[in-house]
Amino acid sequence: MATTTQTTQEKPVELPLRLDDGPQPVPGCAHCDNIAMDRDRAHANGNGSAVSDCNVRLRRHLKDKHS
Repeated sequence: MATTTQTTQEKPVELPLRLDDGPQPVPGCAHCDNIAMDRDRAHANGNGSAVSDCNVRLRRHLKDKHS
């Protein structure tokens, strides 16, 4: 009796595409503005990792100083 082995992958997993702009700086807060400018610069340079890092920094700052 012959057995068969599957040698192809299953269908690929589809992950959701996140299109959110990330957290928004609080108007008038210099620290928020600095992080947002760093994020804009990283985005303009195509550095997605730095954009993500800036989003994390801004979320932490918003939680610590503005909530």
